[in-house]
Amino acid sequence: MSSIRVLSPGALTTIQDRGRYGYQSSGIRPCGAMDLDAYETAVRLAGGGDAVLEMTMLGVTVEFQSRMIFALTGADMPATLDGLPVPRYKRMGACPGQVLKVGAATNGCRGYLAFYGGIQVPKVMGSRSTDMKCHIGGMEGRPVKAGDLLEAAEPDEKTFSSLLAEDLTADEVKYSSDIEVRVIPGPQDEAFTEKGWNDFLSSSYEITPDSDRMGLRLAGLPIESKAGTDIVSDGIVFGSIQVTAAGNPIVLMADHQTTGGYAKIATVLSLDLPMLAQARPGDKVRFRKISVEDAQKLHEGPSFFAKLMKQFQRMFG
Repeated sequence: MSSIRVLSPGALTTIQDRGRYGYQSSGIRPCGAMDLDAYETAVRLAGGGDAVLEMTMLGVTVEFQSRMIFALTGADMPATLDGLPVPRYKRMGACPGQVLKVGAATNGCRGYLAFYGGIQVPKVMGSRSTDMKCHIGGMEGRPVKAGDLLEAAEPDEKTFSSLLAEDLTADEVKYSSDIEVRVIPGPQDEAFTEKGWNDFLSSSYEITPDSDRMGLRLAGLPIESKAGTDIVSDGIVFGSIQVTAAGNPIVLMADHQTTGGYAKIATVLSLDLPMLAQARPGDKVRFRKISVEDAQKLHEGPSFFAKLMKQFQRMFG
């Protein structure tokens, strides 16, 4: 095993994987990486595994205790290894004693730092993801802190050399501060007036500073309901858009609660969730309605059914 010492934890850095599924009926939320696109790319570049570091706005500084393969994706967080620039979306190697410093995000919000074989912390209910409210997963259910030792599989010399020889890269991603996401109406879309729907779809909403991994709180034109937005609590998914009693939308994200008592006007298309995961306070969001049939066409083919079956297995397996 290889150790990586955390010298500086950044603003909010947690260990995340694909999420903790199959326990929502018991009140345990999935958590997991906010931007699954950037997460999956980081894991592939680094050489497999599951658990990575998700960094918010400001990255970590770590010291490698032995040789390691790593990759940095997601938000544009300028990084250096012993003072030399480290590119995003590229497989990189480090030697014992070298220090990786990841800076503040200049584009996007969340960066992903993956290590060869993944970070080795105990699985809780099948996942290594950090749930900060339930205090489970990751590093004792909390963000990483200075002095933490992260364990990962150390590549042997042959593996280390062969992986670096591949010179593996992926296309860099840039993020916009003016976002449009596609939404599917429901499940409580009938709770809102025609004016409420028109305002929801024609307005631009600003992401407020009190947004977090649980949800993006939006400020803008209130959404009018027919008789209030209180409902008997029912299920929540990643991308549900609740509307508060004051008419303000909240997009529920990876750390969403399992049930909620506000009417949900729509649900964000899963393909568009990575854009929201990278949104920063002050960014603007607009919504475009599509039908279930349109959503299915966007996912049609074997990949859609594979993802669907995988989602069912996570939820009910």
